[in-house]
Amino acid sequence: MTQTLSPNHELAARLRESRLKDGLKHFIGGEWVDSQSGETFHTHTPTDNSHLTTVASGDAADIDRAARAAHDAFQTWREASGSERRKILHKVADLIEKRAQEIAVLESVDTGQAMRFMKSAAVRGAENFRFYADRAPGAADGQSLPAPGFLNYTLRQPIGPVGVITPWNTPFMLSTWKIAPALAAGCTVVHKPAEWSPVTATLLAEIMDEAGLPKGVHNLVHGFGESAGKALTEHPLIHAIAFVGETTTGSHIMRQGADTLKRVHFELGGKNPVVVFDDADLDKALDAVVFMIYSLNGERCTSSSRVLIQEGIYDEFTARIAERAKNIRVGDPLDPNTEVGPLIHPRHFEKVISYFGKAQEDGATIAAGGQQVGEQGNFVTPTLFTQARNNMRIAQEEIFGPVLTAIPFADESEALSIANDVRYGLAGYLWTNDLTRAHRFAQGLEAGMVWVNSENVRHLPTPFGGVKNSGIGRDGGDYSFDFYMETKNIAISLGTHKTAKLGVGQPPVVDKTVAEG
Repeated sequence: MTQTLSPNHELAARLRESRLKDGLKHFIGGEWVDSQSGETFHTHTPTDNSHLTTVASGDAADIDRAARAAHDAFQTWREASGSERRKILHKVADLIEKRAQEIAVLESVDTGQAMRFMKSAAVRGAENFRFYADRAPGAADGQSLPAPGFLNYTLRQPIGPVGVITPWNTPFMLSTWKIAPALAAGCTVVHKPAEWSPVTATLLAEIMDEAGLPKGVHNLVHGFGESAGKALTEHPLIHAIAFVGETTTGSHIMRQGADTLKRVHFELGGKNPVVVFDDADLDKALDAVVFMIYSLNGERCTSSSRVLIQEGIYDEFTARIAERAKNIRVGDPLDPNTEVGPLIHPRHFEKVISYFGKAQEDGATIAAGGQQVGEQGNFVTPTLFTQARNNMRIAQEEIFGPVLTAIPFADESEALSIANDVRYGLAGYLWTNDLTRAHRFAQGLEAGMVWVNSENVRHLPTPFGGVKNSGIGRDGGDYSFDFYMETKNIAISLGTHKTAKLGVGQPPVVDKTVAEG
């Protein structure tokens, strides 16, 4: 019997044949080029870890060529008017929307993310470009700061060529989140995507080229962190590095960029708490808790990977989470009914499943999941650990998978202490109907972002970023321009102030006798 392929599978087959068969190249100075060394590497689809495509493997020579292209293009792109940039970035957004299905399918094939989330991620990529397109005309705007005798005014100017290093989880959307404000600000870009998920970076480069972005304004170099990434962070023509990824890698990048005094923006790891008090709307809280850890395969920096539950409702609430976790559909990411797909890479898969044993060694209970699914690919069951303590490894270390650790607490004071007792501080979530406690607790959380009675719902003008080991700096709205632009103050004298005079009149007579004595 002939099996009928779904539309997603048919499109995936066509794209693999038409777009991936001949491999992926770098995009430098407006040209698609191989690595100067001729080196390549292979990438695989996490559904069965079969070969997906061959990728040009960049090194210092390719980064140098890209950085010089970005440097040369910066001299003209910085002078482009905000309205010119706005027109091009809106065209980018239009083309992303036009190719959203293609982007979503290739992202799903490349990363293992479920199609139900990748289509919306592609659309959010378009929204990112539209948002910053509309902000481009005002990117240079500053303030008027009058003072006695002076008119001070500020303006913002693009910092120069920047490096953007993006992660393997939802790579297309996160690339737009970094690249769009850089271009709107007037910067040029060298983009190094994660080697585990290189495919859709090529689509983004194609789209920006088709939209009319001048040659050299955006450059793409594939490769590994220890070669291409290191060369990018050390290159003297690159003025700043925007990085999303693991905390340890962020510290390496900071060291590598120290000699050239690079500005850095880091969005790093998280071990984010969601705190559920007994007065909360428990039905809505349950939906949010389940969504924020099991969607996107649990591979997201803002996932609520620790759920802190008040003691009186702990058993009932964890039982409800376990029931929902057991019903989550794990399978082929191209199937529109799939809710959790395979993890990105065998190495990451091994890391995630290693915590099943660690949890039991430390005394926690596996209330749901804790198993590999099938014999092919990187599939795991959505997992819930109960009877956990905050000093366990499952509560302190970033697992970055569909794995949730449930910890009981007695009162607000203990909940806040547990929530803050990690080295990370990216996001926090709070469920309570006590208004004063909501404000008090949210202000006490050591996190860059807090949502009260909600899952992560992003509003693009708001700041996005973390504290402690979760990052440096903020994205979102004009906060991105604070990173990609320099603020300059210009002071204009109104001619009314007096300048102290030196060297006027006869020099004083020096008594040589006293001086020599």
